[in-house]
Amino acid sequence: MPGGIQMSTLTIRLPDDKAERIKAMARMKGVSVNKLFEEWSAQMLTEMDVERRFQMMAARGDTQAALEILNRIDQAHSAG
Repeated sequence: MPGGIQMSTLTIRLPDDKAERIKAMARMKGVSVNKLFEEWSAQMLTEMDVERRFQMMAARGDTQAALEILNRIDQAHSAG
């Protein structure tokens, strides 16, 4: 693989209407369906990492740091 990144193949099952809408979205964005899912998964994983970090800080009682993370999440969702 280019860049030494190992890749996995996943098979997902979607209703035909959703699959067609996803294909249309990928075409509108000018990317492949694979790239679209890669972008979505990267976003979801980042959100999960932020949430875990928030939970760890909350468990330690670092209120200020937790509030700063919540503000960044709000800003990211407002910008998106």
